[in-house]
Amino acid sequence: MEFKVENGDGIDSWKEVTLVYSAALRQMETKMQILNDEFQHVHQYNPIEHIKARIKTPESIVKKLKRYGQESTIDNMVKYINDIAGIRIICSFTSDIYRIADMIRDQKDIQVIAVKDYITYPKASGYKSYHMIVSIPVYLSDRTVDTKVEIQIRTVAMDFWASLEHKIHYKFEGDAPESIKNELVECARMVSDLDARMLSLNEEILAISQKREEEKQLNSVTSK
Repeated sequence: MEFKVENGDGIDSWKEVTLVYSAALRQMETKMQILNDEFQHVHQYNPIEHIKARIKTPESIVKKLKRYGQESTIDNMVKYINDIAGIRIICSFTSDIYRIADMIRDQKDIQVIAVKDYITYPKASGYKSYHMIVSIPVYLSDRTVDTKVEIQIRTVAMDFWASLEHKIHYKFEGDAPESIKNELVECARMVSDLDARMLSLNEEILAISQKREEEKQLNSVTSK
């Protein structure tokens, strides 16, 4: 897949696009792993279950540019396509989603460009996820390239639902039967209920654990 070459923010070939955006993804992954390790050290808890990263294919980029009514140039790719580099962060509980988003915002070298909160405001299909478009500097030998990365943060249950919805979308080329669409919406409600119940259960477990630890410390003091 060939792209016409213009100035492209200092990026002038598909190979260089791959280099720069892959570097941005590696930086984001490393940042998230460090934050996860720190959280484990401080709170004895990992908010991040796992991380998925990918570079959008040239074919997908061309299709998106056509939908936007833009020519297939490197310049337009960098300017108009926000998800060339994509990272998906999977966590256990909905509360982790906002905690992780806040940790990303607090990174001094990350600029948040846009946010879409599909947790608070789900799509009509039932889709839930927290999306961020950020810019992260990639330091090359002769220049720094501010590079956009799309971050999706969701629970394990949300990711399972989204994966199935994605497969159905492509299977029916975006025109699935109403019965399947309705079933997906119902499944989304079940996923939302499961996430809420699991969060509540986890909070109850933490409360009991904290109470037992406090009682243990009290008993230790009184026994002296």
